[in-house]
Amino acid sequence: MGSREVIDLEGVRVTVAGLGVSGIPAAKVLHARGAHVTVVNDGDDARAREQAAELEALGVTVRLGDGATLPDGTELVVTAPGWKPDKPLFTAARAAGVEIWGDVELAWRLRGPDAAPWLAITGTNGKTTTTQMLASILKAAGLRTAAVGNIGVSVLDAVLGDEQYDVLAVELSSYQLHWAPSLRAHSAAVLNLAPDHLDWHGSMEAYAADKGRVYEGNRVACVYNVADKATEDLVRAADVEEGCRAIGFTLGTPGPSQLGVVEGILVDRAFVEDRHKNAQELAEVSDVNPPAPHNIANALAAAALARAFGVPARAVRDGLRNFTPDAHRIAHVADVDSVAYVDDSKATNTHAAEASLAAYESIVWIAGGLAKGATFDELVAKSAKRLRGVVLIGQDRALIREALARHAPEVPVVDLDRTDTGAMLAAVREAQALAVAGDTVLLAPACASMDMFANYNKRGEAFAEAVREIGS
Repeated sequence: MGSREVIDLEGVRVTVAGLGVSGIPAAKVLHARGAHVTVVNDGDDARAREQAAELEALGVTVRLGDGATLPDGTELVVTAPGWKPDKPLFTAARAAGVEIWGDVELAWRLRGPDAAPWLAITGTNGKTTTTQMLASILKAAGLRTAAVGNIGVSVLDAVLGDEQYDVLAVELSSYQLHWAPSLRAHSAAVLNLAPDHLDWHGSMEAYAADKGRVYEGNRVACVYNVADKATEDLVRAADVEEGCRAIGFTLGTPGPSQLGVVEGILVDRAFVEDRHKNAQELAEVSDVNPPAPHNIANALAAAALARAFGVPARAVRDGLRNFTPDAHRIAHVADVDSVAYVDDSKATNTHAAEASLAAYESIVWIAGGLAKGATFDELVAKSAKRLRGVVLIGQDRALIREALARHAPEVPVVDLDRTDTGAMLAAVREAQALAVAGDTVLLAPACASMDMFANYNKRGEAFAEAVREIGS
């Protein structure tokens, strides 16, 4: 990416908004570079006091229980991505002409000379899987890489650590993109757009605009979803470097400058010598694990970014074959009496659940939890013909039950009015009673888990444990 000057933070008065997984590393990095750091945090519980003590031992000032006031003399604010843009602290910063960066922006500004380029991925669903697929493909090509960002590995750690990379596969949330105004990726993809986090962004338009920031300044390729016109609209609106191309991915036959599927083969008609006449076979659909439609779309997006970086076709195939998805993402748990049991606890919104339901022909669906303001009519209407039965759990299950009554009144529904630890086993047993040989019992809740479980992982583990119990 060429040599560049690293920003000088010596003596700069920086306010870090929020402790936690991004705030603490940011405070440490800023302090190590000579900045005068003050951390402000809304919470003042035992965990926050423990984290504050760790930072104060280094010489960082921490104000707990006071995240609303901008400290005097602040010259820069670095925020945890989850802090909403309308916080009084940010209003005060903007009024004072103080820049506000997220941890991703800080990492981008602190990249050293000749830093590794970023291949960036965002979207409502599929980000983590696609980013991990991309990293697997890049590794298969012999490149030094890592999957980083909104994926558990801090971009700051990747950028400032001792390990040298050729390229980074970077997952970015809408929150992170909102606070990363100068990010300029080598190439980027928006996988899909559906209503999510609207309470944070304020509107669907604002949410989409923040997702679209990932395309700004792209150098080689803006990858979009042919089936989701909103993603292509974001490409058209982006200000990119001259020569940067719009590259589509589709589950159908690809046109020029697209990747797609032809007779069970993933095909590239974008990064070939004559894209109007030629196509390059990349991999077979069976190389994608699991080969559900939405996951094939993830694979095509990952392949497009890898090809934009010059990766050969063989590495795409090998990388996809080597890839194993994280737990609770459309994971086959077991077959019991010729019925498949599949855990997609990660399907925490309607868009993800719709993709999951589309992967199977005859389903007993386990759904419900915290709706987060979602409505379910469109999801149920699109999926009704695939449903043999439904088992509902969780706080907001009535919303799904009402949508089923409107759009799938013939489908039998079991409404479990339980939130205790045995509720998942009861749900799986009810699903077993509804299923016949050849069916799939699918946990794709379309809701968050926190009404009954600590997180979606715990929900998926409870499902898998229940399946093992009925199969024993």
